[in-house]
Amino acid sequence: MKVEEPDISGSYSYADYLKWTFDERVELIKGKIFKMSPAPSTNHQRLLTRMGTSLFNYLNGKKCEVFIAPFDVRIPHNSSADCEVVTVLQPDICVVCDPNKIDDRGCAGAPDIVVEILSPGNNKKELKYKYQVYEEAGVKEYWIVMPGERALQKHILTNGKFAGSGYLFSEDKLTTDILPGFTFELKELFPEI
Repeated sequence: MKVEEPDISGSYSYADYLKWTFDERVELIKGKIFKMSPAPSTNHQRLLTRMGTSLFNYLNGKKCEVFIAPFDVRIPHNSSADCEVVTVLQPDICVVCDPNKIDDRGCAGAPDIVVEILSPGNNKKELKYKYQVYEEAGVKEYWIVMPGERALQKHILTNGKFAGSGYLFSEDKLTTDILPGFTFELKELFPEI
C-alpha cells in the first residue's frame, strides 16, 4: 500500500497503524495519516548522529534514555488502548526519563525532550501539527533543528504552553534543566565547512 496524500476523510488509530504495510514510513497525527519525507539526507543523518551521540554519552548510566528514529511515540488522549490512540509520531530524537513509558513498541506517553530536524518537505508539519501535539501532550522541551539556518530553536513548556527561548547558533551552547549538567556546543552540530 502506498500513501500518496494524507487521507482527509479517514480517521485511524494505533491499532490500524500496526496492521499497515506501507512502502514508506508514516506518522499518525490526530487520526490522520502523514507521509514522512523519503530517507533523510546525508546532512540530516550527520546532525542526527552528532546530537544523538552527545545525548547518549551524557545519559549513559543515568535514568533517562535517548531514542533515535524510527521509534514510535504513542500519544494517548483518553485511553492508552491501541484502538483509542490516534497519534503516533517518530521524532528524530527523544529523551524519556520515565522508564514506565517505555515498552517493546516504543514510548507510550510524552517524552521529556523531543528533537526534530527539519527537512525541506516537512517543515509545515513539524512547525504546525507536531508543535501542537507535543504541547498538548506535555512534552517538556521541543528542540527544532533548522539545518538551512544552521540554528536550533528550543521551546520550553511553561504552564501548559510552549515558550520559545530564541534561536541558538554555532557560537551558542545548548543546556536544559531536564538534564542538569548537559551542555552541547552548537559548533559541534554545525561545524564550519
